[in-house]
Amino acid sequence: MCYYKVFMKKRILLLLIFVIQISLFHNIFAIAEGPKNYLKGKFYSSVKDHFLIATEKMKDNRFSKTVIVMLESDENGAWGLVINKRLGTMPIALLIDPSLNSSEEREKLFKINIPVFWGGPVDVKEIFILHSAEYKSESTKNYGNISISQDYNILFDIAENKGPKKSLIIFGYSGWGDGQLEGEMEIGGWILSDIDLNIMFNQESNTKWEKAYKNSFIKT
Repeated sequence: MCYYKVFMKKRILLLLIFVIQISLFHNIFAIAEGPKNYLKGKFYSSVKDHFLIATEKMKDNRFSKTVIVMLESDENGAWGLVINKRLGTMPIALLIDPSLNSSEEREKLFKINIPVFWGGPVDVKEIFILHSAEYKSESTKNYGNISISQDYNILFDIAENKGPKKSLIIFGYSGWGDGQLEGEMEIGGWILSDIDLNIMFNQESNTKWEKAYKNSFIKT
Protein backbone atom coordinates (compact mmCIF):
# COMPACT_ATOMS: atom_id res chain seq x y z
CA MET A 1 0.00 0.00 0.00
CA CYS A 2 2.85 2.36 0.87
CA TYR A 3 4.51 1.74 -2.49
CA TYR A 4 1.21 2.26 -4.30
CA LYS A 5 0.67 5.64 -2.60
CA VAL A 6 4.18 6.74 -3.49
CA PHE A 7 3.65 5.60 -7.07
CA MET A 8 0.35 7.47 -7.35
CA LYS A 9 1.86 10.66 -5.96
CA LYS A 10 4.72 10.35 -8.45
CA ARG A 11 2.32 9.62 -11.32
CA ILE A 12 0.02 12.53 -10.47
CA LEU A 13 2.96 14.93 -10.14
CA LEU A 14 4.49 13.92 -13.47
CA LEU A 15 1.11 14.00 -15.22
CA LEU A 16 0.48 17.48 -13.82
CA ILE A 17 3.84 18.65 -15.09
CA PHE A 18 3.15 17.16 -18.50
CA VAL A 19 -0.36 18.66 -18.73
CA ILE A 20 1.19 22.04 -17.91
CA GLN A 21 3.72 21.49 -20.70
CA ILE A 22 0.93 20.70 -23.17
CA SER A 23 -0.98 23.79 -22.05
CA LEU A 24 2.08 26.00 -22.45
CA PHE A 25 2.74 24.52 -25.88
CA HIS A 26 -0.85 25.15 -26.87
CA ASN A 27 -0.84 28.70 -25.54
CA ILE A 28 2.34 29.54 -27.42
CA PHE A 29 0.66 28.70 -30.70
CA ALA A 30 -2.84 29.86 -29.87
CA ILE A 31 -4.60 32.10 -27.39
CA ALA A 32 -8.05 31.24 -28.69
CA GLU A 33 -9.55 28.10 -30.18
CA GLY A 34 -9.58 29.71 -33.59
CA PRO A 35 -11.65 32.15 -35.61
CA LYS A 36 -15.37 32.00 -34.96
CA ASN A 37 -16.15 33.63 -38.29
CA TYR A 38 -14.60 31.90 -41.26
CA LEU A 39 -14.93 31.75 -45.01
CA LYS A 40 -17.13 28.76 -45.72
CA GLY A 41 -15.80 26.85 -48.67
CA LYS A 42 -17.43 24.31 -50.94
CA PHE A 43 -17.00 20.70 -49.83
CA TYR A 44 -14.84 18.37 -51.86
CA SER A 45 -13.92 14.84 -50.90
CA SER A 46 -10.23 14.82 -51.90
CA VAL A 47 -9.06 16.06 -48.50
CA LYS A 48 -9.50 12.70 -46.78
CA ASP A 49 -6.59 10.21 -46.83
CA HIS A 50 -4.01 12.91 -47.61
CA PHE A 51 -1.48 15.04 -45.83
CA LEU A 52 -2.81 18.53 -45.19
CA ILE A 53 0.15 20.91 -45.24
CA ALA A 54 0.18 24.49 -43.98
CA THR A 55 1.55 27.07 -46.41
CA GLU A 56 3.31 30.35 -45.71
CA LYS A 57 -0.13 31.99 -46.04
CA MET A 58 -1.40 30.21 -42.91
CA LYS A 59 -2.57 32.94 -40.52
CA ASP A 60 -3.29 30.68 -37.54
CA ASN A 61 -0.06 30.39 -35.54
CA ARG A 62 -1.13 27.05 -34.10
CA PHE A 63 -0.69 25.50 -37.52
CA SER A 64 2.48 27.22 -38.71
CA LYS A 65 4.53 24.71 -40.76
CA THR A 66 2.17 21.92 -39.75
CA VAL A 67 1.54 18.55 -41.38
CA ILE A 68 -1.76 16.82 -40.61
CA VAL A 69 -2.86 13.35 -41.66
CA MET A 70 -6.52 13.74 -42.62
CA LEU A 71 -8.63 10.84 -41.41
CA GLU A 72 -12.18 12.00 -42.05
CA SER A 73 -13.81 14.64 -44.26
CA ASP A 74 -17.43 15.04 -45.29
CA GLU A 75 -20.12 17.70 -45.66
CA ASN A 76 -20.31 18.08 -41.86
CA GLY A 77 -16.63 18.77 -41.26
CA ALA A 78 -13.20 17.18 -41.10
CA TRP A 79 -10.61 15.99 -38.62
CA GLY A 80 -7.06 14.71 -38.53
CA LEU A 81 -3.89 14.46 -36.44
CA VAL A 82 -0.86 16.73 -36.50
CA ILE A 83 2.24 14.57 -36.95
CA ASN A 84 5.14 17.01 -36.70
CA LYS A 85 4.72 18.84 -33.38
CA ARG A 86 6.72 16.83 -30.88
CA LEU A 87 6.12 17.70 -27.22
CA GLY A 88 8.97 15.67 -25.78
CA THR A 89 9.23 12.28 -24.11
CA MET A 90 7.48 10.77 -21.12
CA PRO A 91 7.42 7.44 -19.24
CA ILE A 92 4.87 5.10 -20.74
CA ALA A 93 3.68 4.37 -17.18
CA LEU A 94 1.98 7.78 -17.09
CA LEU A 95 -0.37 6.70 -19.88
CA ILE A 96 -1.53 3.50 -18.19
CA ASP A 97 -3.96 3.08 -15.30
CA PRO A 98 -1.80 1.88 -12.36
CA SER A 99 -4.47 -0.58 -11.24
CA LEU A 100 -3.88 -2.64 -14.37
CA ASN A 101 -0.40 -3.86 -13.48
CA SER A 102 1.81 -4.86 -10.56
CA SER A 103 4.24 -2.59 -8.74
CA GLU A 104 7.13 -4.37 -10.45
CA GLU A 105 5.58 -3.79 -13.88
CA ARG A 106 4.89 -0.12 -13.08
CA GLU A 107 8.50 0.40 -12.06
CA LYS A 108 9.59 -1.13 -15.37
CA LEU A 109 7.18 1.07 -17.35
CA PHE A 110 8.58 4.18 -15.69
CA LYS A 111 11.95 3.36 -17.23
CA ILE A 112 10.52 3.24 -20.77
CA ASN A 113 10.36 6.74 -22.24
CA ILE A 114 8.47 7.36 -25.48
CA PRO A 115 8.13 10.41 -27.75
CA VAL A 116 4.74 12.14 -27.61
CA PHE A 117 3.19 14.58 -30.07
CA TRP A 118 0.63 17.41 -30.10
CA GLY A 119 -2.17 16.37 -32.44
CA GLY A 120 -4.16 19.59 -32.46
CA PRO A 121 -6.01 22.04 -30.25
CA VAL A 122 -9.12 19.89 -29.69
CA ASP A 123 -9.30 17.63 -26.59
CA VAL A 124 -5.58 17.78 -25.84
CA LYS A 125 -6.00 15.32 -22.96
CA GLU A 126 -7.31 12.61 -25.31
CA ILE A 127 -4.66 10.16 -26.51
CA PHE A 128 -4.49 8.65 -29.99
CA ILE A 129 -1.98 6.00 -31.01
CA LEU A 130 -1.45 6.39 -34.75
CA HIS A 131 0.24 3.27 -36.09
CA SER A 132 1.02 0.98 -38.99
CA ALA A 133 -1.87 -1.20 -40.13
CA GLU A 134 -0.46 -4.66 -39.38
CA TYR A 135 -1.34 -4.27 -35.68
CA LYS A 136 -4.89 -4.61 -34.37
CA SER A 137 -6.54 -4.42 -30.95
CA GLU A 138 -10.14 -4.15 -29.76
CA SER A 139 -10.22 -0.37 -30.26
CA THR A 140 -8.37 -0.25 -33.59
CA LYS A 141 -9.92 1.67 -36.47
CA ASN A 142 -8.30 1.23 -39.85
CA TYR A 143 -7.69 3.97 -42.42
CA GLY A 144 -6.06 2.13 -45.30
CA ASN A 145 -2.31 1.83 -44.65
CA ILE A 146 -2.60 3.31 -41.16
CA SER A 147 -4.72 2.71 -38.07
CA ILE A 148 -5.65 4.36 -34.78
CA SER A 149 -5.99 2.60 -31.42
CA GLN A 150 -7.03 4.04 -28.06
CA ASP A 151 -6.69 1.33 -25.44
CA TYR A 152 -4.20 0.16 -22.83
CA ASN A 153 -3.38 -3.08 -24.64
CA ILE A 154 -1.46 -1.33 -27.39
CA LEU A 155 0.55 0.61 -24.81
CA PHE A 156 1.50 -2.60 -23.00
CA ASP A 157 2.43 -4.16 -26.33
CA ILE A 158 4.56 -1.15 -27.31
CA ALA A 159 6.34 -1.37 -23.95
CA GLU A 160 7.06 -5.08 -24.55
CA ASN A 161 8.15 -4.53 -28.18
CA LYS A 162 5.10 -6.48 -29.38
CA GLY A 163 3.16 -3.49 -30.68
CA PRO A 164 2.93 -2.05 -34.18
CA LYS A 165 6.10 -1.71 -36.22
CA LYS A 166 5.62 2.05 -36.37
CA SER A 167 3.60 4.34 -34.12
CA LEU A 168 3.12 7.86 -32.78
CA ILE A 169 1.57 8.74 -29.42
CA ILE A 170 -0.54 11.86 -29.99
CA PHE A 171 -2.42 14.19 -27.64
CA GLY A 172 -5.50 15.91 -29.08
CA TYR A 173 -6.67 16.32 -32.66
CA SER A 174 -7.45 18.98 -35.27
CA GLY A 175 -11.06 19.51 -36.32
CA TRP A 176 -13.07 21.78 -38.61
CA GLY A 177 -16.76 22.49 -38.95
CA ASP A 178 -18.92 22.47 -42.06
CA GLY A 179 -16.95 24.13 -44.88
CA GLN A 180 -14.33 25.63 -42.56
CA LEU A 181 -11.33 23.71 -43.84
CA GLU A 182 -12.35 24.18 -47.46
CA GLY A 183 -12.56 27.93 -46.87
CA GLU A 184 -9.05 27.95 -45.41
CA MET A 185 -7.81 26.03 -48.45
CA GLU A 186 -9.50 28.40 -50.88
CA ILE A 187 -7.50 31.34 -49.49
CA GLY A 188 -4.27 29.35 -49.76
CA GLY A 189 -3.71 28.32 -46.14
CA TRP A 190 -3.40 24.62 -46.89
CA ILE A 191 -2.25 22.33 -49.68
CA LEU A 192 -2.39 18.54 -50.07
CA SER A 193 0.04 15.71 -50.75
CA ASP A 194 -0.12 11.94 -50.75
CA ILE A 195 0.43 10.28 -47.39
CA ASP A 196 4.03 9.13 -46.96
CA LEU A 197 4.51 6.65 -44.12
CA ASN A 198 8.24 7.35 -43.94
CA ILE A 199 7.50 11.00 -43.26
CA MET A 200 4.62 10.24 -40.91
CA PHE A 201 6.43 7.87 -38.57
CA ASN A 202 9.79 9.64 -38.51
CA GLN A 203 10.36 10.51 -34.85
CA GLU A 204 12.33 13.60 -35.88
CA SER A 205 9.78 16.33 -36.49
CA ASN A 206 11.94 19.12 -37.88
CA THR A 207 12.07 17.85 -41.47
CA LYS A 208 8.51 16.56 -41.88
CA TRP A 209 6.97 19.82 -43.08
CA GLU A 210 9.67 20.49 -45.67
CA LYS A 211 9.54 16.96 -47.07
CA ALA A 212 5.74 16.86 -47.22
CA TYR A 213 5.62 20.30 -48.81
CA LYS A 214 8.00 19.22 -51.57
CA ASN A 215 5.63 16.34 -52.35
CA SER A 216 2.53 18.55 -52.48
CA PHE A 217 0.24 18.76 -55.49
CA ILE A 218 0.26 22.56 -55.63
CA LYS A 219 3.09 24.95 -54.86
CA THR A 220 2.16 28.39 -53.53
